[in-house]
Amino acid sequence: MSRVPRQVVTAGRKGEAIVGYARAVRVGPTIEICGCAPTAADGSIVGGTDVYEQTRQCLRLIGEALAGVGAGFDDVTRTRIFTTVPRRWREIGKAHGEVFGAIRPVTSLVGVRGLLDPKWLVEIEASAYRLD
Repeated sequence: MSRVPRQVVTAGRKGEAIVGYARAVRVGPTIEICGCAPTAADGSIVGGTDVYEQTRQCLRLIGEALAGVGAGFDDVTRTRIFTTVPRRWREIGKAHGEVFGAIRPVTSLVGVRGLLDPKWLVEIEASAYRLD
């Protein structure tokens, strides 16, 4: 029995090695993107206390991960948005809609008590599917 190739993309962040995870994994046409937080390569927070800018950074990281496995935003079938400020969903939704307004993946926006860093207001995961 032949095995479907597994493609793994990392972002080179120190937490990946400590925890043992990847930014993206593609097995055949199925692609999973880990929770992307609003951080820069050096670990600093992008967007300060602006949840819209934090959301945009999470989406940028998702875009980079998708590209790393030969996919794009058009291939996204689902997003999962976790936020510590659910009442600010319109700002989060605006950033999400700028990327996915025409694509329309299914999504969940979940209010949570906290994320790994208390300064993170949002974290986003994505699933995608691409035949090629």
